[in-house]
Amino acid sequence: MSDMLFACSRCFSRHPFEELSQGQQLCKECRGSFPVVKCTYCRSEFQQESKGSTSTICKKCEQMVKAHGKPSACDYCNVIAAFIGSRCQRCANSEKRYGPPQACQQCKQKCAFDRKDPEDKKKVDGKLLCWLCTLSYKRALAKTKSTDVARHSHVKLGKNQEKRKPKYYVAKRPERPDVTRQPVDGPPESKKARKDELSDHVVAMTQLREEISGLQRQLQQKNQQVLGKDKEICELKAKNLREEQQIRRKMNEMQKMHEGKCETLQFKIRQLSKEIAALSRRVKAGGGQLASADSASNSPLNV
Repeated sequence: MSDMLFACSRCFSRHPFEELSQGQQLCKECRGSFPVVKCTYCRSEFQQESKGSTSTICKKCEQMVKAHGKPSACDYCNVIAAFIGSRCQRCANSEKRYGPPQACQQCKQKCAFDRKDPEDKKKVDGKLLCWLCTLSYKRALAKTKSTDVARHSHVKLGKNQEKRKPKYYVAKRPERPDVTRQPVDGPPESKKARKDELSDHVVAMTQLREEISGLQRQLQQKNQQVLGKDKEICELKAKNLREEQQIRRKMNEMQKMHEGKCETLQFKIRQLSKEIAALSRRVKAGGGQLASADSASNSPLNV
């Protein structure tokens, strides 16, 4: 597997996997024409279309941003690439394929997926690493391999030169310690790896600042919406109070009108009752006079 060659996605030339870029799988010559940067969101490498371009977002993430808006941090790897749900596409696919994540042996985050492939584990010395740590480890191994090759070639060239020199000159030459023969315990952290890690921290801080500013803008918008709602509520309360006062005023006016009409009708009833009583007394008085006149006309003295 270490001797296998992979094709460049642009010129289709064959190269070792470590010499190709992470995202677009480009060789050094194709990468040299335009700058290669890491995506701000998914952290994969991609080649910019022009040297003056300042875009740090790959085309796939640009499409996702247009479709779903800015992403949030993934629950597993903390990479700000969760466009749908709370997990990035890489972790979601790995979880479906390999099961729940496990703790990474380098970053200690629970974002490493055990592929159970001995060849994959062989590339990282049998360690269980997450995606970002795997890339960093492979870069460190490639850097160590290249430095070892250069060191061995330098040592071999020095030995050949010593063989060509006269013996007396070699005998008089003082011995110098061979620093190239110092033991190496595992792949050291290369300058490129440290720069990549530093750039990762800078990008993460930039993303956090953008997220904080976005949250602040959302908070301001929410505050403005709340103030607008409070204003509407106050206006509705004032409107309801005015309508309630108008209704009460009308009810009081109608009640006063009703009481006035009732008093008027009661006064008329009392007057009519008095008139009826007077008429009834007159009728009774007139009936007594007629009765006395009839009795007088029917007496025997008048006959």
